[in-house]
Amino acid sequence: MFLAFFILFWRLFSLTVINGHTYRLLSDTNKTRQLILHAPRGELLDRTGKPLAFNSPYFRILKPCDTTPEKVCVSKISENEGKALMTTGIASTWFLEADYKREYTAPVSLFHAIGYVGEVSGTELQDEYYILRGYRMGDMIGRTGAEAEFEEELRGKDGKKFVEVDAQGAIIRTLGQTAEVKGSSLTLSLDKGLSEAAAQAFPKNEKGAVVVTKPSTGEILALYSSPSFSSETLSGSMSADEYEALTAHPDRPLFNRSLGGVYPPGSIFKLITAVAGLEENVITKNTVVEDSGEITIGLFTFPNWYFKQYGKTEGMVNVVKALQRSNDIFFYKTGEWLGITKLGVWAKKMGAGNLLGIDLPGEASGLVPDPQWKDAVFHTPEDLKARNNEWYLGDTYHVSIGQGYLLTTPLQVNTWTNVIANGGKVCKPTVRKMENARLPDGQGEWKMENCKDLGIKKETIELITEGMKEACSEGGTGWPLFNFSVSQRRIPSPPAGGSRGPLETGGDSSVAGLLRNDTKKMFIPVACKTGTAEYGDPKNKTHAWFTVFAPLPKENSNLQPQGRALNSQLDVISGEPEISVTVLMEGAGEGSDKAAPVAKKILEEWFSR
Repeated sequence: MFLAFFILFWRLFSLTVINGHTYRLLSDTNKTRQLILHAPRGELLDRTGKPLAFNSPYFRILKPCDTTPEKVCVSKISENEGKALMTTGIASTWFLEADYKREYTAPVSLFHAIGYVGEVSGTELQDEYYILRGYRMGDMIGRTGAEAEFEEELRGKDGKKFVEVDAQGAIIRTLGQTAEVKGSSLTLSLDKGLSEAAAQAFPKNEKGAVVVTKPSTGEILALYSSPSFSSETLSGSMSADEYEALTAHPDRPLFNRSLGGVYPPGSIFKLITAVAGLEENVITKNTVVEDSGEITIGLFTFPNWYFKQYGKTEGMVNVVKALQRSNDIFFYKTGEWLGITKLGVWAKKMGAGNLLGIDLPGEASGLVPDPQWKDAVFHTPEDLKARNNEWYLGDTYHVSIGQGYLLTTPLQVNTWTNVIANGGKVCKPTVRKMENARLPDGQGEWKMENCKDLGIKKETIELITEGMKEACSEGGTGWPLFNFSVSQRRIPSPPAGGSRGPLETGGDSSVAGLLRNDTKKMFIPVACKTGTAEYGDPKNKTHAWFTVFAPLPKENSNLQPQGRALNSQLDVISGEPEISVTVLMEGAGEGSDKAAPVAKKILEEWFSR
């Protein structure tokens, strides 16, 4: 007992008295550090689960700046370099933190939809908004697109790690830590393959946009704006000068034309004029207007495009033929009988002139003009003297055919196309997949009252659909889609215990295991509308528009009404509309010549699956 006490006393005496100075020096060189455990950002997935935005590891070094040591500078190194430094140690004034960089699988074709992340600036770090949310120097934040819209969900919660390090900064041991929490991964409505097809189909060096949606829900399948850029380039180490040059580029590659660009819609607006005329009972299916080539009011002449280009008239025209031939005279008169007020009300009901509320930043509202707007805008003494502030019948004529002061976005055009495709409902567009979506906390389903029934008569929808179908048939204006067909491949049988939805495979047949031969052409009825919108002064330039949905239900079919069906006798794919495509090409010419071929390639990609 005495011996044990003596040994313990001697050991304590040795540590504190004999070798105390040495051990104090050693302990002074060992310090504790707090390391930030950066949370991985949630992934963005396409509707089939393919990654669109994901993370790869790297390290960041925080150290005193060379020129201003009182400030902290951040540099980034590779994962291997960071792991090596963790072993060998770093300077006592440096901090090494594991982090993640953002990568993209379709950085160009989905640039405007997905967006990009950028480093939080010094100015932002002084803002209370960023301080309260715990942003630090070197952190990345969503700047545009889905990356910005869903920042709160995608961004995780950083953790902390307390470690003991020696004089060289090498970690000796971990003293404790609070784990990081990864951000929520989101499944979007976007289709990666279809988005890439849209980008490839759009002619290089042309400006414009493509919007592809699921008509019944408003889900965005593809959203492309040309020219585009790369999400990875902007999320990387682009200098301030390079970024400034990019923003100043006359082609504006960072601008999302699909939902932020406003243009006269041209003849595609005639879909709204037709709905308004039929619903307000100023026209019926039996109403006919004689095409005399042009209408003259005072000193002004309002021609039909066919008379203007070819000097020919088209006789007696009803609403179906008016849509098939895009006859201006019929819609001038329909607009006159409606009046601008009723026409404007229906335009706004169907999606024009309003923010649609898409869950992406940068949406524009466009403009549906009316007498009050014109009086407020044209109010200079010169305008008042010339009576430019007054609303004339000619103004109504212009709006009725999608011209004049009317301005819409490609997204709005696609939205009112879907009103026809889905039987009279207007749907709020979304880039978030709606089927089986979950709230961020995993509790319950993510639901949204996404569609509103406008109460449009069934006969109205049928008449306009018939006119759009005829527009893409021989004699119509949408000639690239005449007798539209694709080569079909085999559709696999549904897996045991369930079936795949048509939007995950490009549309499954209601008949399991249906054989489709690559050499066999399958015809797909489509409903379309062309648009050639004049702009500029003089009005010798035109935007090319084309909008289309497919397939069409086959009347008196005994096949299932839901999903895609194959009529083996006629070799026709029919069913409820799966997809709508809207294409705009700025200043490109006629919609049928320029925009329709782009839409055709997108439809071919979809229905060839």
